[in-house]
Amino acid sequence: MPKPVIVAHYHELWLKGRNRRFFTRKLATALRQSLQGIPVEAIEQPGHRFLIRFCEGASVEAAIERIGRVFGVVNFAVARPVERDIDALCAAAWDEVEPLRFSSFAVRAKRSDKTFAHGVMEIESKVGRYLLDKLRAEGRSVRVSLDDPEMTCRIEITPGPALVYARKIPGAGGLPPKTGGRMMCLLSGGYDSAVAAYQMMKRGAYLSFVHFYGTGGMPGESSIHVARGLARRLTLYQFAAKLYRVPFEAIQREIVSLAPEKFRILLYRRMMMRIAEQLARRSHALALVTGDSLGQVASQTLQNMVAVGDAVRMPVFRPLAGTDKQEIVSLARQIGTYDISSEPFHECCPAFMPRMPALYSKPKQLEAAEAALDVGALVHQGVKAAICERFRYTDGQVEDVSAEEAGAKVSAAASSQ
Repeated sequence: MPKPVIVAHYHELWLKGRNRRFFTRKLATALRQSLQGIPVEAIEQPGHRFLIRFCEGASVEAAIERIGRVFGVVNFAVARPVERDIDALCAAAWDEVEPLRFSSFAVRAKRSDKTFAHGVMEIESKVGRYLLDKLRAEGRSVRVSLDDPEMTCRIEITPGPALVYARKIPGAGGLPPKTGGRMMCLLSGGYDSAVAAYQMMKRGAYLSFVHFYGTGGMPGESSIHVARGLARRLTLYQFAAKLYRVPFEAIQREIVSLAPEKFRILLYRRMMMRIAEQLARRSHALALVTGDSLGQVASQTLQNMVAVGDAVRMPVFRPLAGTDKQEIVSLARQIGTYDISSEPFHECCPAFMPRMPALYSKPKQLEAAEAALDVGALVHQGVKAAICERFRYTDGQVEDVSAEEAGAKVSAAASSQ
């Protein structure tokens, strides 16, 4: 049985000019990381695509699932390795095409190994004629369309076996991981912030996360388990992540006792932004990310978002600003964060909710509302209380590295006694 091969294509990296090699190297690294634990024979880059050759016994289904999460891959296909012979190419092309339904088609060939006796045009012509004859013999109404085919059968002549494929699988698209700089994402337990994180990771950003939590109304209702679940899920897309957990209830109580009621939510958020900014600088991040969607709740009017963002000097990215809730929930389902965010938990922001929250605040109003607070001390309190958890993708699973480190410290202490 021939060893399986996957052909992975990228698109946007074409636009990178002289920087293209940097991005393709990052994509190759991401493919290797994603396939850890699956026996890979080689990852090659003939031309503007990647060939992933697997060892015998490798799970193609597992590879498909993992490659589908790799940012930078626009589409990919499981190719049939066949003998370098025109008759074998025709037979393999028919096996690929026969189950598909289409009204027009084309054959496209690439020959990275010039020792093959037949040229590209000859391959395309002979295989195309063979397919057309077979299709018409079955009574199917199809035509050849070289400009805009509904289905394209692709043939790759490589130094090894020839490759034939016709069914493309959509990839995650975007840019490869760790090509867009570091950011810090304020991760709540809801749908929005996890989707916002995904959108920025899709653009190559490398994210750390900060989660603010309060005491649950009932045992087990704290939001920490949800934030941890979201961070673990998002680690699948960038292979490593940090999650900072910040206890926030004491800071909230200080705000409630000393600040005007209508500004509470906005002052919570300004304090969160300041603490997140300090933690971001520790992680060498250059910007903050939030899940704000314009007009979705009272704190997310344009005026309030501007007033909250004014509390920090670091740029704030809001990738969901123009996205409605249905679109956000749909994407949450697609990326695997929906069920995690749907778990019951106690969210800290609605605690001590004002009866009439301010809708159109200004930065100077919020600065005046904070006048009675020792802002610097509260930020220091939040940063000092933060606990960092680390996650790492290994062999298809996300591991809690901080738990491993804690276990190692305990073992070292025990052995020294």
